[in-house]
Amino acid sequence: MAKDNRMSKSLQEITAGARATANLRALYDWPMKSGRTGALFSAFPYPTKISPETIALFIAAHTKPGDKVFDGFAGSGTTGIAALLCSNPTEAMKQEAKRLGLNVTWGARRAVLYELGVLGSFVAQTLTNPPNPEMFQTEAERLLLECERELGWLYEARDPSGNRGTIRYTIWSEVVECPGCNSRVRLFDGCVARKPARISSTYKCIHCAHAADLSACKRQMRQYVDELTGQKVVTRVRKPVWVYGTTENREWSRAAQESDELPLKRVEGIGLPGSVPQIAIPWGDLYRSGYHQGITHLHHFYTRRNLMVFAKLWQLSGSSPLRDALRFWLLSYNASHATLMTRVVAKRNEKDLVVTSAQPGVLYVSGLPVEKNLFAGLKRKLRTIHRAFELTQRNEQWIEVCHASCLRTNLAAESIDYVFTDPPFGGNIPYAEVSFINEAWLGRHTDSGDEVTISPAQGKTCTDYELLMGRAFEEIHRVLKKDGKVTTIFHSASSGVWNALHRAYSSAGLGVELASVLNKTQGSFKQITTMGAVKGDPVLLLTKSGVSSKSPSSPVRTVTNDLIERARNSHDAEERTPQRLYSRLVNHYLKRQQQVPLNATEFYKLLGRKISRNVRPSA
Repeated sequence: MAKDNRMSKSLQEITAGARATANLRALYDWPMKSGRTGALFSAFPYPTKISPETIALFIAAHTKPGDKVFDGFAGSGTTGIAALLCSNPTEAMKQEAKRLGLNVTWGARRAVLYELGVLGSFVAQTLTNPPNPEMFQTEAERLLLECERELGWLYEARDPSGNRGTIRYTIWSEVVECPGCNSRVRLFDGCVARKPARISSTYKCIHCAHAADLSACKRQMRQYVDELTGQKVVTRVRKPVWVYGTTENREWSRAAQESDELPLKRVEGIGLPGSVPQIAIPWGDLYRSGYHQGITHLHHFYTRRNLMVFAKLWQLSGSSPLRDALRFWLLSYNASHATLMTRVVAKRNEKDLVVTSAQPGVLYVSGLPVEKNLFAGLKRKLRTIHRAFELTQRNEQWIEVCHASCLRTNLAAESIDYVFTDPPFGGNIPYAEVSFINEAWLGRHTDSGDEVTISPAQGKTCTDYELLMGRAFEEIHRVLKKDGKVTTIFHSASSGVWNALHRAYSSAGLGVELASVLNKTQGSFKQITTMGAVKGDPVLLLTKSGVSSKSPSSPVRTVTNDLIERARNSHDAEERTPQRLYSRLVNHYLKRQQQVPLNATEFYKLLGRKISRNVRPSA
């Protein structure tokens, strides 16, 4: 009888295990979509973010209510937000789970987040432990009103009819010296057209019609004594060239005129608030001697007008009982929209230039920077953050955010049920350097000693990256329960980085059980522009039991042909792009415990003409 009971229990366990595996296959068989919209995603800009709703589906499919989730590379805390969403899923999440055939039980999960970065941990702590949304909005509106009463005149301007209006944003332009006639011409006048919009890389002089590549044109420079540092600074000349504004809810735009200089001259005579950080920029991998010329300290990233307004708001927030939430709101707009990194682009079939934010993951300053009205921008941002706080506050909360390195945690061995993590992609983004502008206002900076990255500036090679990543996976292995699982999202166009990742988790005792692709609707700046970019981030499901001996390696041409054939039969057009095929190639080899044989660029060459009619180019 006892033997029969044991056999029955064993059969039940096998059946339950089979059901769990089938449930997970539904999640990994097809590319998961990760949108880039909604209040929770848009509350704070942070590189390589994943939709919290998407992460919540992974958490719900791998865990049950009450289970503990861990993320050692928490970034801005989306894994924690996702754990909160499990207790109160959106209708869209429920429908997606149903569409995928996932057998999930919604309910509160616990989460422990480790984040090395000062900015990331600050954002994660605020979003997962929000204030009362109504109290926050009231205090933020009070702050704006007080500051606008004092400095609102900075954004006043006359519309084309001479009526008093308010600036929405101003396009500034560098000044270049014409190689033909040596005259000084605004870059805007020599390279930009409107109706339709166009920004050319070729400069054409408005005086002598000489044409030249813009990179060959010398920029006009100016020297001045910096009032904060007392040092002489040589920087590029920038002038306002086009103003966009509103008058009684009517939008207008016009060329900059002499009257636009008046508030700029007036603000020069006003001392800056003491809240402006007087700190030198610790330039590293992102420094470019051209467009960063003269940008040596934090305040050089701002026009004086925007620096004055932002510093005043920062100063006022310091005396509020909701200081951290208010500063979260201010920083959510700061680096992306308040600095010289804000820019305009020319989109196809658009009559006018389109204003956009700073490029994520870099510190790029264009020749046509944009100065936005901070009061107007922060008012719009306030609605988004109010909504985000509403969404996270209404959930059952058990989220711990640790500002610390995941290489050493205080977690007990085998205490974690599931890990979801999105580790740094080699040297793709130097997070500590990217976060410097916002961290300078917080007065705290990331210690990059444990930063898992490939960085010439830090002296960290791919070997160093592998060793650090190996320590992170060893810690994951230590805290993970025997039957726990790890979902890892990763992206790289380099086989060397993929193989470093493979060796790191393998040496820690983890192996691939399943693999898929996360289909982000929009990639990061480097994912879009880098030579040999990859479309879609491979998703790896790692387990302690997934470790196995290597399978015999198949020739890369054979694997490629098989992938092409499957892509041809797929109803998803993305599967036929070279970028998606490379992600599938990576999955093929890693699932078999094998090294990835080719970089993305090498793989694309291998595809060659043979499939040119069957694999469409990337959009």
